[in-house]
Amino acid sequence: MQKGGWVYIMSNKRNGTLYLGVTSSLSHRVWQHREALIEGFTKTYGLKRLVYYEWFDDIRNAIQRERNMKHWSRTWKVRLIHGMNPEWDDLYETLNQ
Repeated sequence: MQKGGWVYIMSNKRNGTLYLGVTSSLSHRVWQHREALIEGFTKTYGLKRLVYYEWFDDIRNAIQRERNMKHWSRTWKVRLIHGMNPEWDDLYETLNQ
């Protein structure tokens, strides 16, 4: 039996640098990014703002969606963010409400 998963986008500011990831525990993973506990791109560029996410019942679908989205142009990703979060608010605080 497969668990579900999330595809998410982190940024440092409105229209800033973007990072696209996948995880089975969105709130925990975003917390790790916010606390700079994960070495790499998000820590280097200070990407602490969750600006977009999608849920999938099967983690394999989330992984495939992430792979597809990584090939999209920045314009497409920004359009996706604007559709869910036009102000580029940090959505982390809304996750556990």
